[in-house]
Amino acid sequence: MKTYLLIIGCISIMLAQASAQAISYQPGEKVTYVVHYGVVTGGIATLELKKETLAGREVWHSILTGRTTGIADAVFKVLDIYESYINPSTELPVLSVRNISEGRYRRYNEVTFDHQTRKDSAILSSDLTGIHIAPQGIHDILSCFYWYRNQIFPGIDKIRKGDVITVVTWFTDELYPIKMRYLGTEEVKTKAGKLRCHKFNPVTEKGRLFKTEDDVSFWFSDDKNFLPVKIRFDIFVGSFMVDMQDYEGLVYPLDIKKK
Repeated sequence: MKTYLLIIGCISIMLAQASAQAISYQPGEKVTYVVHYGVVTGGIATLELKKETLAGREVWHSILTGRTTGIADAVFKVLDIYESYINPSTELPVLSVRNISEGRYRRYNEVTFDHQTRKDSAILSSDLTGIHIAPQGIHDILSCFYWYRNQIFPGIDKIRKGDVITVVTWFTDELYPIKMRYLGTEEVKTKAGKLRCHKFNPVTEKGRLFKTEDDVSFWFSDDKNFLPVKIRFDIFVGSFMVDMQDYEGLVYPLDIKKK
């Protein structure tokens, strides 16, 4: 079920951090996605953002929950939860949680982020692997996509087709750069309806899952929300789709045609 984990991770990659300076998202935002292979629905993912307190200070808490449904759940049950606690003033994570349950496999880990002690780097403390020194300004797998939404996409008119934007993240206790190649705009169909979107291809590694570097595509709404509404994974066994089904708490209305 590595494919499903990748899907959830990438979704997760898209929607879960926030900042007091944010204009593209806010606490209260919640989006539900359907994961399907052709006409077969294999899972549901829910992403939400809440305002909470951690260690006496305000944080924005993003939660991604991904689970299998139907036949997929009967064959190989998956319940994956990713969490990111973000400092609203810096848009950087202070705590990241990964809670994985896939069949008989279990994995739980917490990573704390210290962005203040060192001026030239960040100190990360993992429950599983100990202390790590990482680049200053490092994100986790959730927070980076909100950073894209709030810091990069508002200047989308300055990004040319083919440009690649890179953000370094920390995922599964190692450095994991997220490279997004811009491909322009197009209209896409989702479970919630049609809307115009900006398309990006994260640069993927060729290997057991992907044939080329362009086998994953993301579509973000062409409005001030820059909401991730669709993902496509082209792998050796076929194409998996992740479609937005429902949403609430957005900063701006989506220009979408309901079915």
